[in-house]
Amino acid sequence: MAACFGGWALDAFDVQMYSFVIPTVIALWGLSHGEAGLIGTVTLLISSFGGWFSGTLADRLGRVRMLQITILWYSVFTFLCAFAQNFEQLFVLRALHGFGFGGEWAAGAVLMGEVIRDKYRGRGVGLVQTGRAIGWGTSALVYTGLYSFLPEAIAWRVLFAIGLLPAVFVFWIRRHIDEPEIFQERRRKRPAVGVGHLFSAFRGPHLWTTIKVSLMVADAQGGGYAMGIWMPTYLKTVRGLSAPSTGGFLLVQIFGALLGFCSGPI
Repeated sequence: MAACFGGWALDAFDVQMYSFVIPTVIALWGLSHGEAGLIGTVTLLISSFGGWFSGTLADRLGRVRMLQITILWYSVFTFLCAFAQNFEQLFVLRALHGFGFGGEWAAGAVLMGEVIRDKYRGRGVGLVQTGRAIGWGTSALVYTGLYSFLPEAIAWRVLFAIGLLPAVFVFWIRRHIDEPEIFQERRRKRPAVGVGHLFSAFRGPHLWTTIKVSLMVADAQGGGYAMGIWMPTYLKTVRGLSAPSTGGFLLVQIFGALLGFCSGPI
């Protein structure tokens, strides 16, 4: 639970950073709102492939190993965003970040589902997902602090550079977390996982369930992320709030998200 909670918290910490810097990069690089939105969109779209491939590789390489790989992946590419010089570079780096962002969620969800028995699985997975609100809130606090004391032209780069810190968490996971017994037993019985495993969710009795759940999650995530990505820009450019006021407003919203994560699985 600690590993998955930390993974999700750090995931949200990194992925939400872009939402805070949108007004800055629009002003510095002369981007249109469409171009700024496209960077956020490509991150989310690529994250869907990251989750898909990560889930398959987790069956081959292990849940804990994929958790480590994906955390390291999104941390490195968040850090590299600090050195982007134009729209094209930031677009590519955020797209690559999406692979790790989506992959970590998938690896963590599977790991959590296998180590807790079915009676408490919903509560357990829901509890560790509160890490998203914690990471989002931490990102808002760091943004507020940096933008209060540094010029915007520097603050946004420092914010992305701090995104490398989650990589340190990988060493803790490597030392303290083992693969679930269910996975180890399954691998002993069926050690080989081929390319065809990537499409197993689209076969036979799984196909219709995969389609329905994918549509449901796409709607929920699409609405949530659309609001989450654009809210800081709306507060700063339309409502005229300062960085500290924007951060304070968002903390209230994030606290509501925390309550939702806690109460949903009960």
